[in-house]
Amino acid sequence: MIGSGLRTSLRRPASGTLPRRCSLVVPGRSSSMRQPDMQRKLDLRTGSPVWEAYRVPRIPTQRLTQNVRCEVLVVGLGISGAMLAEALTAEGLSVIGVDRRGAMLGSTAATTALVQFEIDQPLSELSRKIGVSDAEQAWRRSRLAVTNLRGRVDELGIDCGMDARQSLYLAGNALDPGELRKEAEARRGAGIRATYLTPAALKEKFGIARKGAILSHDNIALDPRKLTAGFLGAALARKARFYSPVEVLALAPGTNVVAAETKGGPTITARQVVLATGYELLDVVPAETHSIISTYAIATKPQKSRLWPGAAFIWEASDPYLYMRATADGRVICGGEDEEFVDEQTRDGLLAAKTRTIAAKLKHLFPDLDTTPEFAWTGCFGTTTTGLPYIGELPRHPGIFAVLGYGGNGITFSQIASEIVATTVAGREDTDAKLFAFGRTNVVRKLVDLTGKLLP
Repeated sequence: MIGSGLRTSLRRPASGTLPRRCSLVVPGRSSSMRQPDMQRKLDLRTGSPVWEAYRVPRIPTQRLTQNVRCEVLVVGLGISGAMLAEALTAEGLSVIGVDRRGAMLGSTAATTALVQFEIDQPLSELSRKIGVSDAEQAWRRSRLAVTNLRGRVDELGIDCGMDARQSLYLAGNALDPGELRKEAEARRGAGIRATYLTPAALKEKFGIARKGAILSHDNIALDPRKLTAGFLGAALARKARFYSPVEVLALAPGTNVVAAETKGGPTITARQVVLATGYELLDVVPAETHSIISTYAIATKPQKSRLWPGAAFIWEASDPYLYMRATADGRVICGGEDEEFVDEQTRDGLLAAKTRTIAAKLKHLFPDLDTTPEFAWTGCFGTTTTGLPYIGELPRHPGIFAVLGYGGNGITFSQIASEIVATTVAGREDTDAKLFAFGRTNVVRKLVDLTGKLLP
């Protein structure tokens, strides 16, 4: 799910703003001693995302023509950057946001925006990887994030078509009915409501013929571009300044300050810098635990009368898995068929075949739907072996924060990132920060992140 990774599997990356030649300048060293430059400057998506069919408020940005200063520089003006900018300005901090494309021009439109608390890694599996206590707390924090996001949108009056949805997690080749029952039990043990549906109950309630499912509640459907525009607008109202197109070429940390050198010449000086660029990141961000996935999605014509009961989110415990949701006007968005990212040409060359496959799978699940795609697109998202993001200050680089590895929970994890980063920058402690930190102290957690293998 892109960036919310599509389930939001075009799930979640934020707009990229750093160019291929971006590096960290180490004070006191010559340019020949600079750390290696950034590995990728990518086209984040291709095709026609359905969200571009709906109008959003215009977000004004300025040209960067002279040196400027602020307390916090946010690099990236996609979903993550928008939520960070709003949260930081709410703390009373002066914020500048930059993007090498422009506001909402990266992966924002590629997300399918299934805003779920259910992490890609089932709780039962995540518990084996990082321990029961940490896994349960990660799931609880994810659930809290969805609740907090709903309240935040209401408080700010953001018009993004927000609507509460149930979620169905269907039995598949990754979790069979017996394992799905155990997953529901694990969630209930963590204080998270989960109901196992037998095949008969699933068919009766939702008209779906599968071997079982977990029914969850209180997830959110919304328009991701309208959500992003709403947060950017709220930050602007608090005197945030946005500049585009701006490419950050290098970061030069000093004493209690970081200087960001830009392609056009001006320098942005900030007390802290937050990199919210998805997987288009500086080499200073640890790369060994972060991989890039290509994902595909379609959207049908509006057909409210043919939707399944309640228009619940649907996703499969399978590999590859399928996920789907309905828009406010009755279109069905369906995605999946993820592939390891090779390059943009390979990813884009698969779009036509993947579109046909997704439409056929959707038709098999719901024979009465017209699954002819009116929109089809592909994009990339970053993921980790645990399914949990990395959020926080970079080791050995004080004052430089980054958020990445959102997988299929982009918008949910963006909410968590905005909470943790804003709290930390404001000088307070978030009790869950260590769960998502780059310098994770749990040795077992580090080994799992590095190897990607389950512990016995």
